Amino acid sequence: MLFALDPERAHQGVLALLELAAKIPGAAGALGAAFSYSHPSLETEVAGLRFPNPVGLAAGFDKDCRLAGILPAFGFGFIEVGTVVARPQAGNPKPRLFRVPECDALINRLGFNSRGASHAAEKLRALRSRPVPIGVNLGINADTPAGHEVQGYLDAFRALQPFGDYYVLNVSSPNTPGLRELQDRIRLERILTALRSVNAPRKPIFVKLSPDIPPAQLDHLLPLLRDQAEGLVVCNTTVSRPGLPDRWADVRGGLSGLPLRDRSTQLIAEIYRRTEGELPVIGVGGIFGPEDAYQKLRAGASLVQVYTGWIYRGPGLVATINRGLAELLKDHGLSCVRDAVGRSVEVLERKP
Repeated sequence: MLFALDPERAHQGVLALLELAAKIPGAAGALGAAFSYSHPSLETEVAGLRFPNPVGLAAGFDKDCRLAGILPAFGFGFIEVGTVVARPQAGNPKPRLFRVPECDALINRLGFNSRGASHAAEKLRALRSRPVPIGVNLGINADTPAGHEVQGYLDAFRALQPFGDYYVLNVSSPNTPGLRELQDRIRLERILTALRSVNAPRKPIFVKLSPDIPPAQLDHLLPLLRDQAEGLVVCNTTVSRPGLPDRWADVRGGLSGLPLRDRSTQLIAEIYRRTEGELPVIGVGGIFGPEDAYQKLRAGASLVQVYTGWIYRGPGLVATINRGLAELLKDHGLSCVRDAVGRSVEVLERKP
């Protein structure tokens, strides 16, 4: 029924239903009984935070922090809300969200549609319980003048700093002009330095990288990120169209879903290898089942996130992944998630 509707209309309808469910006594418990799976082997710790399982919801589903209280009931080990920008903005013109069902993919050019940081802060402040860690994904307004990007991130971070458990600096979206240019080392260092100066009490700050980042640029960035960030989110939507029919070639926006799976896993492994496993990675991109998640863990991800897979496979996907991960860990003689991280990667020997 949902797939018979326009993608964005369907999304807004689901948000409204979940927001209503959050107000019904006992609804979260009923959803949890239906859609959650727990096992001691799935519990893990990353960047000083405890996670009941390694499968989270990626940013983009709950942009305005409306559902952080009800979404954990679907079995997620953590929730990432946003992308949130400092001031309200409508985002790009519609249509801006497209399904590619023959490839289990989505293309979006939403453009950080957001009610703004103050609205998001109100929603997070009102939460009565936090069963799992909550991450806040931060962006900048589309009309931010060149040279003022640092202030844009600072304004959003200051408004939300008391309410998130970790934060993600989004410099990877292809849908805000000039945003990916902030992956330049000097510009990124300025932003990270500014955020760290106001990050008290200190909370983990992750950086979200693009799958389209050139290897030479990655070499340039990783020393900075090892020093200035608590981790990475790898990776975001791609502007390439791997395996898609020709009719999608000229549709602008970022591609997510199954076509991104292998590129994401390869980039995770490359980062793990080059950082000698010292920089935690949240792996995202093309996870549709337990094997996909396990491959990302073995490639070096400490945690994983789903979004497009959840849209296509439905609300039972998270429990399916977690149950399958517990079985895979047992089958491979591993006692916990951490034991699987990076096992398929040959780490570079540390230079003297």
